[in-house]
Amino acid sequence: MARWRFAAAFASLALVVATHAAADPSPLAEHVSVSAPVPIRLLLTFDDGPSARETDNPTVQILDGLARNAIQPGIKALFFVQTGAVNGGATPRGQALMRRTLAEGHVLGFHTATPGHTSHTKLSDELLEGSLSQGLAAHMELAGRPPVLVRPPHWAYDARTFAAYQRHGLSVVMTDLSANDGKIPWPNASLRRRSHFEHQMRELRRRVTELPLVDGVRPVVVTFHDANPFTGSHVDEYLQILVDGANKAGLVLADPPFYDSAESLEAAARARALTDPSVQIRIPGFWTSLLAWILPEPPLD
Repeated sequence: MARWRFAAAFASLALVVATHAAADPSPLAEHVSVSAPVPIRLLLTFDDGPSARETDNPTVQILDGLARNAIQPGIKALFFVQTGAVNGGATPRGQALMRRTLAEGHVLGFHTATPGHTSHTKLSDELLEGSLSQGLAAHMELAGRPPVLVRPPHWAYDARTFAAYQRHGLSVVMTDLSANDGKIPWPNASLRRRSHFEHQMRELRRRVTELPLVDGVRPVVVTFHDANPFTGSHVDEYLQILVDGANKAGLVLADPPFYDSAESLEAAARARALTDPSVQIRIPGFWTSLLAWILPEPPLD
């Protein structure tokens, strides 16, 4: 009889505990529920184009490669163009390529309208204003609307030029990753292109949660130069390197991994725009990459 009373009491106690647990989940259960990491999507940008080369034109090769590749056919990109470049955007060949870029669903951003690659910080107020007005007019003629995104030549800006961009409705977009392919004349090959991007991806992983969330993903800006012949002839390889580098660094790629529409790409780029001209973005350069190769890196968390 005593054994029966003990069993009944134990069953009643178990029922009370189970009922309480169901009604009031424990903090421990909430603590161990881990949400999946937010994926990244790679936002490709190209500077200094279009190229006016008649043969083996790198801008043509890049447009072809984005349209047809083994990773994701139909990738859309943001091209920061030089509309006034005497060896590029100001030529009939360059203008035709900018029209093709738009027709294939890419986005044109403003780089410069000067005849050369002159830093805007070195222009007087009058020359800067004239250059911006001229460049925006060229974009209007090409696209039927003004650009909303700018990447300054030499990536140089200050409070004065930043304010000028804002007056013209331009948002400054820099980068997270760079191919360091801005040297256009030969030799322009990148012998360490894979290890270079792998290093940058590892660095990105340390701060990826700082990036804004846009349509469920974190846009990661990647920079190339479409005037570079080596870049033009290695589009497929670079796309594979980016995907491999992200996977190797433990970054979760969205599906699809690259942007596939002009609208979503432009919205993501605007979300990544700078708002404070005092913030200077450190661009990964040759010496940064070399030091990273020589010196050991701390382990990732």
